[in-house]
Amino acid sequence: MEPTRPAALPGQLRRGTLEYCVLALLRPGERYALDLVRELGAVDGMVTSEGTIYPLLSRLRRDGLVETAWHESPSGPPRRYYRLTEPGRERLDEFVGEWIRFRDAVDSLVIPKETA
Repeated sequence: MEPTRPAALPGQLRRGTLEYCVLALLRPGERYALDLVRELGAVDGMVTSEGTIYPLLSRLRRDGLVETAWHESPSGPPRRYYRLTEPGRERLDEFVGEWIRFRDAVDSLVIPKETA
């Protein structure tokens, strides 16, 4: 019998890194939550929803990693924009260093070496 592929694997990987992907999207400047959803959805494998992003942004705000500001919208009520705080930038920088080390370690184990 052929082993089955763990269906939850892509979701587990995404959940483990989504926080840092959001922080990275906020690195250049403030963003509206729906813009974050759209940008993540445009990246293969990072599809997410407002139902995932809003609770995540609330947690990041409570943790002091992002802060918010309200801006008037030309097409409706004011919108809450999110921006990275200095602690958020530090957390992201720390993750990037660990991610590179982890990614390289996994690559060294799972990607076949070229034979000469």
